[in-house]
Amino acid sequence: MKSFAFLILFLFAAQSMSVYAGSFHKDVKIHWGDGRGKIHDNEGKLLSLSLDKSSGSGFQSNQEFLYGKAEVQMKLVPGNSAGTVTTFYLKSPGTTWDEIDFEFLGNISGHPYTLHTNVYTKGSGDKEQQFHLWFDPTANFHTYCITWNPQRIIFTVDGIPIREFMNAESRGVPFPTKQPMRLYASLWEAEHWATRGGLEKKDWSKAPFTAFYRNYNVEGCVWDNGKSACPANSQWFTQKLDSNGQTRMKGVQSKYMVYNYCADKKRFPRGVPPECS
Repeated sequence: MKSFAFLILFLFAAQSMSVYAGSFHKDVKIHWGDGRGKIHDNEGKLLSLSLDKSSGSGFQSNQEFLYGKAEVQMKLVPGNSAGTVTTFYLKSPGTTWDEIDFEFLGNISGHPYTLHTNVYTKGSGDKEQQFHLWFDPTANFHTYCITWNPQRIIFTVDGIPIREFMNAESRGVPFPTKQPMRLYASLWEAEHWATRGGLEKKDWSKAPFTAFYRNYNVEGCVWDNGKSACPANSQWFTQKLDSNGQTRMKGVQSKYMVYNYCADKKRFPRGVPPECS
C-alpha cells in the first residue's frame, strides 16, 4: 500500500512538472519596455511587466507555433488600474494576421476588471466576448489558458472553460489554420478605450503599474523552416469540451458574461455572423 501511495504521489509530481515546465529565461525574450520587464528568479518562473508615463513593456516567445496550448498564471495591477491593458495572446506577423486574445481591461478602484477575449483571422476580428471574473484577479495568481487546435479554440480560467470558438470554415467562417503564431504578453496604456469605453482616465500618481506572470508554459507544434513539428501524444491537439465542460462554460457565461458579439443585434441588424447560430 505504501509503495502504491508513493507511486501515485510520484505520478502527480511528474504531471505537475510537465504542466509547468517552462522558463522565462529560455522560452521568451522581453522585447520592449527598456527595463520595465523583469525576470525575478534564477529558475525563470516569475516575471513582471510595468507601465509608467514613458512606456509599457512586453515579452514574446522565442518560438512560433501552428497550434498549441499556452498557459500562464497572472496577478493583475491592483487598485486604480483604469486605462491600462494587461495581455496574454497569440499572434502571427503581417497585415493579414491571426490572433487569439486574453486582454484584461483595468478598472477604477472597487470596480471589476473586464476580461476581453477575441479571435482574429486574416486581420479581421470583431468576435469579442467579455466577462467580469468571479474573483479578484489582483489578490492572487490565477491560471489562464488558450488551447488552439484544428477543430476549436478553448479559453479557460483556472481550468474552467469560459469560451469555445469552433472551426466553421465549412460555413464560410475563417479560422486560424495556416499562419504560425508567437505567444505575447504586454502591459500598455489604452485610456482612450479600455475602461468604460475611455470614460475613465489613468491616474499617473499610481504609476508604475505592475502585473506579474508566473509558471509560463507553452506546448505546441513548433514552426521551423516552413514546417511544424507536433509533440507526440498531445491531448490538446484533439481536445474538446465534454458535456460537463459545456455545462460549466454555459454557467460562467450566464453569470459573468457582460458582452457577446453574437447577441449584439444593433451591431448586426441583418443577422448575427453564421458561427453564432
